[in-house]
Amino acid sequence: MLLHVNPNRMELIKLKKRLIVAKRGYKLLKDKRDALIQKYIQLVKEDKIIREEVEEKLMKGYSIFSNVTSLMSEITLEETLMFPKAKSFIEIDFTNIMSVNVPKYKYIGEGNYYTYSLIETTAELDHALRNFYEILPLMLKLAELEKAVSLLADEIEKTRRRVNALEYILIPDLENTIKFITMKLDEIARSAISAIMRIKEIIRA
Repeated sequence: MLLHVNPNRMELIKLKKRLIVAKRGYKLLKDKRDALIQKYIQLVKEDKIIREEVEEKLMKGYSIFSNVTSLMSEITLEETLMFPKAKSFIEIDFTNIMSVNVPKYKYIGEGNYYTYSLIETTAELDHALRNFYEILPLMLKLAELEKAVSLLADEIEKTRRRVNALEYILIPDLENTIKFITMKLDEIARSAISAIMRIKEIIRA
């Protein structure tokens, strides 16, 4: 499609400059898109590994805790876990990946999780709590990775649209308009030369 501009030399110069900028922007965005896709694939693979590890530990923790419930009475278990003295905090920071601000989560634990009587409880309860305690940082890492994957996917889509707009719309429109104006100016120049030649012939006659 031709752009709505006046077919003169000034507009032709402007359009040629715009075309240079558009091609440079296209290359930069295309490189950015490719780099984002590579990082996205890397994070997806890492996410898969962490997710499998979390699911494995959760299954193990539930299995151990199931044994605990069969060895301890429900009342004793509730009384044991009713007043936890440990506290958990999350620090949130951000890192920049290809102009995308990705959150980074850091787990901070304070206090002791094993504050109950060792006489009235079983060793399986210790194992279950230790397993769940070890899962928390992994779950935060998984949340961090999935958020990063989601943000990168959105940025890839935005960049892809910009690349396509430049490649299939703006750059072809600029090239077609430049070609049209060039042909128009050449036609005007030929008409002017023909007119001059006719004037010269008339003068000679």
